[in-house]
Amino acid sequence: MSAEPGGYRTVPRGYVYADHIPYVTPESLDELRGPTTGIVTVGPHIDTSLDPTYDLGRRARKLELYSATVRDGFVPDHRAVLNRSELVRLWPFLNLPGRCRTVWESKFPELAARSRVTGAA
Repeated sequence: MSAEPGGYRTVPRGYVYADHIPYVTPESLDELRGPTTGIVTVGPHIDTSLDPTYDLGRRARKLELYSATVRDGFVPDHRAVLNRSELVRLWPFLNLPGRCRTVWESKFPELAARSRVTGAA
């Protein structure tokens, strides 16, 4: 993008914002030691709703939490919220943008293998 002093910023033709979202990952899945039961509350960078709490006892809410945390969280969020074994188990069912899934699967072949086994993509 460019901007001249006093001018308008322009977006290059063909620019797709989704292609430039910076997805981050932890160095290792072993860092993920989040809870497997109970209630988890996340910050507004992950969930902007008035009640950003998730009951890990409800599968649908756990899937929502994991999807949002993988997609929008930072490494400290990943460490605090995600649990390695749960992430691997739930991975094929997470609602993630294709590029986000690719970034994580490129770093962690175990996740890519899990997607292939279950036929998720």
